[in-house]
Amino acid sequence: MPTITTKDGTEIFYKDWGNEDAQPIVFHHGWPLSSDDWDAQMMFFQEQGYRVIAHDRRGHGHSTQSATGHDMDTYVADVVALTDALDLRNAIHIGHSTGGGEVARYVAGAKHGRVAKAVLVSAVAPIMVKTDSNPDGVPMDVFNYVREQTATNRAQFFYDFTLPFFGYNRDGAEVKEAVRNNWWRQGMMGSVLAHYKGIAAFSETDFTEDLKRITVPTLVMHGEDDQVVPFATTGKISATLVPGAQLKSYPGLPHGMPTTHAAQINADLLAFIKA
Repeated sequence: MPTITTKDGTEIFYKDWGNEDAQPIVFHHGWPLSSDDWDAQMMFFQEQGYRVIAHDRRGHGHSTQSATGHDMDTYVADVVALTDALDLRNAIHIGHSTGGGEVARYVAGAKHGRVAKAVLVSAVAPIMVKTDSNPDGVPMDVFNYVREQTATNRAQFFYDFTLPFFGYNRDGAEVKEAVRNNWWRQGMMGSVLAHYKGIAAFSETDFTEDLKRITVPTLVMHGEDDQVVPFATTGKISATLVPGAQLKSYPGLPHGMPTTHAAQINADLLAFIKA
């Protein structure tokens, strides 16, 4: 399996498909998943002639189940190590959920010429948790519950979590058990310690200043029925913080819309990339 090794010895697994001379698209996955969560997008865009790359965050998927480094700055440092090792230039970075926060911080500080465009999909930015400066955020009690369940009841909690993730708990939803099982499979491949510690990374990290520093064309995509990362306090606000950002919101679509509505999301991503 292809990997790069970071300064602290962590091996980061990655996929790299397509012509090395083609424009690269780098996909950043959400918690607690892996690069496999981008199957529908990687298949689509490599067939469109792009070079597609996705990594497993440390402690997730096939990457090292490291005991340390489960914070956003280290996640981004790992991305820097990967993009430097592959010498990726003029790349489009697309992040879902936690991966959207990762993209915001990486793109904000990326070396000149590394990034062409950015896309934040159902992203946790600018900040999820409720604070004095973010009074409409998600209460800390919610994240403490996620922590407790991850630590003590991970297998069942992850399986149950797929219902709101994909909007399968809504009336009339077509529930696909194979999709739920694939999400569970990805989550259970990772380290429970990484997943437990990573909750603070996606819920408490404040990306406000990162968003303000982004200078490349940026698209914010968010489902208006996102039950995991509420649109009104994340995507809707992020689009006002990134200079010149485009906002595309989707009535009725869930957090996991890149899977449940892959054709629609892929078409909109392609249109943005080609614009």
